[in-house]
Amino acid sequence: MTQRIDGVSDAQAGLITRGVYKGAAARTGGKVPDPLRIMAHSKSVMWAAGFYELASARGKSVPGGLKCLVDTKVASMIGCVF
Repeated sequence: MTQRIDGVSDAQAGLITRGVYKGAAARTGGKVPDPLRIMAHSKSVMWAAGFYELASARGKSVPGGLKCLVDTKVASMIGCVF
């Protein structure tokens, strides 16, 4: 049986984490992604992932459509069930 880590709820989150949640919800259609809630257990991991996402989004050397295809291919290669 698979065990799952419970994410940090809005009530448990601090002020900055709630701000991060609000920004993520705005970008993803109103719902905070579960991986972000799990990463919130470790602030350094949450910030590192956030900076990576921002840097990846700002990169202009690869077209956005190709980035989406690569994300999907890598997720399927590692068995991500997103």
